[in-house]
Amino acid sequence: MSPQLWLGLLAFLDWPQFLGPTRNGIYPGADVKWPTQIAWTREVGHGFAGPVIAGGKVILFHRKGLREIVEAFDAQTGKPIWDFQYPTTYEDEFGFDDGPRSAPTVVDGVVYTYGAQGMLHAIDLATGKKLWHADLQEWYGAKKGFFGTGCSPLVANGRVHVIVGGKSFGIGSFDAKTGKLKWGATRHEASYSSPVEAAFGLVFFTRRGLVVTDKETGKVTYEMPWRSRGATSVNAASPVIDGNLVFVSASYGVGAAVLDFSTQPPVKLWANDDTLSAHYATPVLKDGWLYGLHGMAQTGQELRAVEMKTGKVAWGMKTMGAGTVTLIGNDLLFLRDDGQMFRVRPTPEKLDVLSNSKIAEGKVRAYPAIGNGLICMRDTKSLTCVK
Repeated sequence: MSPQLWLGLLAFLDWPQFLGPTRNGIYPGADVKWPTQIAWTREVGHGFAGPVIAGGKVILFHRKGLREIVEAFDAQTGKPIWDFQYPTTYEDEFGFDDGPRSAPTVVDGVVYTYGAQGMLHAIDLATGKKLWHADLQEWYGAKKGFFGTGCSPLVANGRVHVIVGGKSFGIGSFDAKTGKLKWGATRHEASYSSPVEAAFGLVFFTRRGLVVTDKETGKVTYEMPWRSRGATSVNAASPVIDGNLVFVSASYGVGAAVLDFSTQPPVKLWANDDTLSAHYATPVLKDGWLYGLHGMAQTGQELRAVEMKTGKVAWGMKTMGAGTVTLIGNDLLFLRDDGQMFRVRPTPEKLDVLSNSKIAEGKVRAYPAIGNGLICMRDTKSLTCVK
């Protein structure tokens, strides 16, 4: 395949779930063109759920009034195509935001959403028609937690996997076509991390710690306690997988660790609170090096390069705020929470800031979506898609 054809195909690659096509924060390619102009914007309601791009549509999950809304827009024009709504009474007791936290997941023409009040839905991507729902708070006792439910569904092997934090089980697997419960595992409370898939199993980061389960049966094959001693703390970043290696990280004095699952039990390669303690943004991996944000969001973070196998810190840069990191081709998109977008060329030897621009006006907490020749991002005021 010629480089020109490959880049042309990349322009239409979808971003159908949290952290992208392969759920690792990476949009593949070598020299992907970066956007230069705003294509369209739309007003948004409450929520921290990032948009996704699938089937020529941008899907937004937000809240207006007493209803959570899943809305589909034409990716090129921003024209509304359909919306699906249902009632909610969720209240954020900390006063941050009453909207959904979890990005939708689109697989095989179905949109899966997990609302702040524990409502799991399957919606037809073409029409917006509800296919099924499961009330995980009412049916299985999913707890409200500090900030409601905040786990983006992982769809794999015909199942929808979420962290529930219920009275009967902490992790749940549901039939993707019917919503029927297939298995439940652990008694762990819910976190704000989203599960990922590895060759050796499904990997969850619950409020208690790291959990690996068998893909079919849900049998727990490994557990590692990894949480703060403080009650007012959360585990939020998703695990990062590199073959048999798993990187897990949290803030609040917890720190990071890398485990090698090529042996049973796995070997802990390193662990500390000084290398790359992620508050809520998941680092990305490039050529064996992690690029991520170290430190608490409230006190300012540092963008760092860390060798995954050793924990060696190559460099760090003060960010003057919090945000998210996404790898687009060879370059890193650091989207700061004040709406500033930085294009960074990361290597272990040095960090080059190639450009920066102000895209969003409101507070940015959600991850962006890249696809169909667009970068789409939402803040507290609007959904903005940039060509």
